[in-house]
Parts: sequence; structure tokens; C-alpha cells
Amino acid sequence: MGFREITEKFEGDRLSEFASKSSDTMGRLIEEEKCPVRTEYQRDRDRILHSKAFRRLKHKTQVFLSPEGDHYRTRLTHTLEVAQISRTIARALQLNEDLTEAIALGHDLGHTPFGHSGEKILDKIHPGGFMHNEQSLRVIDCIEKGKHGWGLNLTFEVRDGIRNHTGDMEPVTLEGQIVKLSDRIAYINHDIDDAIRGSILTSNDLPKDCIITLGESHSQRINNMIMDVIYHSVGESKIRMSENILYYTNKLRQFMFENVYLSKKAKKEEEKAQYIIEQLYNYFILHPEKISLEMRERMENNNINEIVKDYIAGMTDRYVINRYMEIYIPGVWK
Repeated sequence: MGFREITEKFEGDRLSEFASKSSDTMGRLIEEEKCPVRTEYQRDRDRILHSKAFRRLKHKTQVFLSPEGDHYRTRLTHTLEVAQISRTIARALQLNEDLTEAIALGHDLGHTPFGHSGEKILDKIHPGGFMHNEQSLRVIDCIEKGKHGWGLNLTFEVRDGIRNHTGDMEPVTLEGQIVKLSDRIAYINHDIDDAIRGSILTSNDLPKDCIITLGESHSQRINNMIMDVIYHSVGESKIRMSENILYYTNKLRQFMFENVYLSKKAKKEEEKAQYIIEQLYNYFILHPEKISLEMRERMENNNINEIVKDYIAGMTDRYVINRYMEIYIPGVWK
């Protein structure tokens, strides 16, 4: 028995009846020879981890635009927190940690520069709109380069979990459902932490009934939410919170939308950020020769609007600012 087969047997013997076994995957878009050591979901995790889109997450905004300070979350640190929470829940429920981690690491690969502000303006100006979860799937299917050319050729279960980590649709696997809940647990709590650090909120501003139920500190709230998910999902065919914890989690999320995500103080640079993205979008439509060579290579199979959208969505915050300055701001005469 080879190394991979030993792991697959371990999954079959030890994981829950509700777990997604790597040997039972619905497969890839293009069939490949199996790795002698890694399972299919482990290969997917590694492909995401080594992708350029994953590395760029370290310079993409989470909530606050261009924050000063090393301790604010970025899209990368958010992704790592989601992966950590997801793996904790998956391990406790004896579900597939490798699949859970792969989905978590890939769920935000399609996010724009300037966070949801960038997503909002691209959704407005791009024909057909823009959703970051759909773009994440497009990144792994069409934009990143893999052994077969364009696309990483990931398994169905990872692709499904990434696409459905947000929105009305539920992932088909329990591992994907874990990531969907963990994403919310992560961003509600770390965004509270960042909002307090940025003087947008104080701890006394948080809804008292939410804090009494969920916990006073960052770690207490995360732990209580995780434990609630575990206790109410064990032995079940669906991942869920209790009605009480879900109610106060959603109430706290609504509070964050009203007081942080849509707050003028937190979003004071939003109009400038959206203006930059809109100007660059229109510019590259008229000047496709200014797009990176790698993106231009894909023009034969995609219309110019799609290429420009992909190009801008893949930019980091600082790169999109530099491109704007390069194009629109006069250089110093030497």
C-alpha cells in the first residue's frame, strides 16, 4: 500500500460517515494521474498555497482602506484565520481537514483591491456585474497557470466550497459549510478588533445583549461560537449554530454593518478608491496594450471587458494606486 493509499484508508476508517473522503471525490475537470503521496484535497490545498493570487492577498484590504499600522488585518490574515477556525471545527467533527483547509485558503482569491469597496464599483461598471466568490472560482479555473495551462484544475468539492462560501447557496459538503460559517465568525470578530484599534468603536459600543451571550473578549466570542457550532453539528448531516447563538451572531454582524462597514469614518477614502478603479477600468478598455503581457495572452478566448475586470480584480491595493499614478499623474522631469 502506497503513502496516499494509507491516508485514504485512514480517512475511511477514522472520519465521520458525513465526511468527504478524498478517494470519493467527484474529480477534476481534466483527469490527472494521482500523486503517490498526497490525497486529491491535499494537492488542491498545495496548488492554492503556491498560487500568485494567494500571495497577493497580503497586500489587499480587509476592511480599512490603506491602514497605517502593522496589526490591522489584511485579506491574507483573514484567510488564515478562517482556515484555523475551519480546521478546529472539522477536526472536532471528524470531517476532512484537508478539504476544509483547501476551501478556506482559496475562498477569497478573487477579491478586488480595496476590499468590498472595489467589489462594489466593479459590480457597477462591469457588464454582467462582479461577485468575489465567482471571481475566486474564475481565478482557479481560468487565470492561474497550472500543469495543463490556464487553471489549477481543482476538484469539484473544493471548487463548490469556494463558489458557495457566501450567498444563498449551500456548499454540498459539510467541509464547505464549515468554511462558510467560519468566514463569518472570523470577520465579525477580527473586524471588531480592528475597529477598536482604529478608534471607530470602543468596547462599550458593542450591543450589551450580544456581548453577554457571545463573550466580552475577542477570544471568548470566537471560542463560544466555535463550540456552539461543534456541539450542534456533531453527528448531523448539516453544519449549524444553535438558534440563540445564531441570532446574536447575526445581530452583531448587523451592528458592524451599521457602525463600521458603512461608517463614513471607516470608509472616508472609499470614493477615491472607487474612482481610481473606475478610471483604470475605462482606460484599459481603450488601451488593452497597457495590460500585463500575461493577461493579454488570454485575449483570444475572452472579451476585453472580461480581461480588464480580471486584471484589475487581481491587483493589490498598492499596485492599483501605482498604476493610476503612472498613467494619470505627471512624472518628475529629470
